[in-house]
Amino acid sequence: MAAATSEEGAKVQVFVDWLQVNGAELRGCTINSSPKGFGIIFAEAQGSSDDDDDDVLVVVPLELAITPMRVLQEPLLGPECRSMFELGHVDDRFLIILFLTFERLRPLSSWKPYLDMLPTRFGNPLWFSDDDFLELKGTNLYDATLLQKKKLLSLYHDKVDPLLKKLLLLDGVSESNVSFEHFLWANSVFWSRALNLPLPHSFVFPQNQEDVGGCHSTPATDSHQKGKSLLSVLLFLCLIPVFKIQDQAPGATSVGSGDTVWVEGLVPGIDFCNHGMPIPGIDSFICRNIDLKPFATWEVDGTGSVSKVPSSMYLLSVAQNPIPNKEITISYGNKGNEELLYLYGFVIENNPDDYLMVHYPVEAIPSIPFSDSKGQLLEAQKAQLRCLLPKSLLDHGFFPQTTSKVRESDEKGTAARSCNFSWSGQRKTPSYVNKLVFPEDFMTGLRTIAMQEDEIYKFSAMLEELVESRPDEQPSETEVRMAVWEACGDSGALQLLVDLLNTKMMKLEENSGSEEQDAGLLEEACVLEIHEQPRELEEEEEEGKRMMSRNKWSSVVYRRGQKQLTRLFLKEAEHALHLSLSSDHC
Repeated sequence: MAAATSEEGAKVQVFVDWLQVNGAELRGCTINSSPKGFGIIFAEAQGSSDDDDDDVLVVVPLELAITPMRVLQEPLLGPECRSMFELGHVDDRFLIILFLTFERLRPLSSWKPYLDMLPTRFGNPLWFSDDDFLELKGTNLYDATLLQKKKLLSLYHDKVDPLLKKLLLLDGVSESNVSFEHFLWANSVFWSRALNLPLPHSFVFPQNQEDVGGCHSTPATDSHQKGKSLLSVLLFLCLIPVFKIQDQAPGATSVGSGDTVWVEGLVPGIDFCNHGMPIPGIDSFICRNIDLKPFATWEVDGTGSVSKVPSSMYLLSVAQNPIPNKEITISYGNKGNEELLYLYGFVIENNPDDYLMVHYPVEAIPSIPFSDSKGQLLEAQKAQLRCLLPKSLLDHGFFPQTTSKVRESDEKGTAARSCNFSWSGQRKTPSYVNKLVFPEDFMTGLRTIAMQEDEIYKFSAMLEELVESRPDEQPSETEVRMAVWEACGDSGALQLLVDLLNTKMMKLEENSGSEEQDAGLLEEACVLEIHEQPRELEEEEEEGKRMMSRNKWSSVVYRRGQKQLTRLFLKEAEHALHLSLSSDHC
């Protein structure tokens, strides 16, 4: 253990020296190793001066950031990547992943001090053993991981493997053991550590080099949605609408949108900040009682007015009374366990930001009655056939889990929904409308799918009457939605929703049992960390504890949460269906 500690300490020192040589500064903090990985630690109490400069902990020149622009400027990688990028064969994220793979395989890479600090294995499902991966069967993550791995393997064999071998030969590496695991490693590094950087326009588009910036990402509100989604085509593919990470990157404070271009990239040094738990991607260690309050935020300083280093990123302390040797953390935003496990390899028990994804299978539409007409109706209404149901929605339903106040956004949503009813007055606005927790866009999609033949004719008659009264004006999206609702109400949609949730629960329980069984497993679990040996846990096992790998524990926590949410939202849907049927019979 002492030898390992000495080795880790030497690795850290080489990295810190490398940072300093490249213009980065550690001010009042240090980087330390632990069984959890590497983190940034307060070295001493910070001063109480009002000057922002006194609270700047880390400064890293933007020239040291690994961005798509840097990759395109690399002597070997640049020309090949530019050609693929301009032809639309790859995206800007792929450029960074390819760069990481290439540099790791180069024995004399100038990035070696940084790359040596990165984890060699990860806790996300792509790295699970076969036994641990089976624990996810029945969940969204199981199917999504299979599809993503298939996509990555295809990308590796079609583009990465031949290109890397070619470039390594040009670099003088005659024999290289390029493997899919190298590419998988780089992919995990990127998704667990990349930040959405608000860079100055002049940095992204230097004078006389406008073409260099052609690879920048979209603005902050879009760049992390991944198709309304968190990731691009590599993540969750078309199975899950995925999650919006947040409107700005983890740990970032708001910045002016004036002369800013948002670009995804890695910032060596600052990317070692955690969210009150181990570094993303280092391992899957989880603290059961987490202090979620961040101690720092990061910002980009184009002029050097705060950090004294122009064109840099700096870490700013927001702790009022920082404690020496305490880890510096940033906020990762509000994320459910599905996202946390998929990207970072950890989960949070009783996560308040958990959510449930529910979808009607698009591939089933051609087999339903009047599929062509319904398909056109779905498009005309901009209806959704999948949605994310955050746990917080339950606070405003028929069976609230807490007494939290209704947020302003929820009030606006309820008001908007109420305004969408009573178009012709043939159907009364339902009494339960203010308690229905399911998004209106999704309900609109389910109403359309569930329409019966007589309801379609009734809808057509109402719309025809409207068109005759306004021959020069087409019905609006809202009017079409209201006509659909007046024709069929909510009963069909809610019955379909109940069926979808029941099917989801059956799929979740088919391979792992009930929510109660998962709870029992967690109560008996003695979690084996990566650095521990089984013999260290013999005593706990004798006391009735069951040894469980960290990955399996994370899987059980995640799937138990999915079962809990499915049960709670099913209860909401069943009660709404009962009220809807009662209303129809009045």
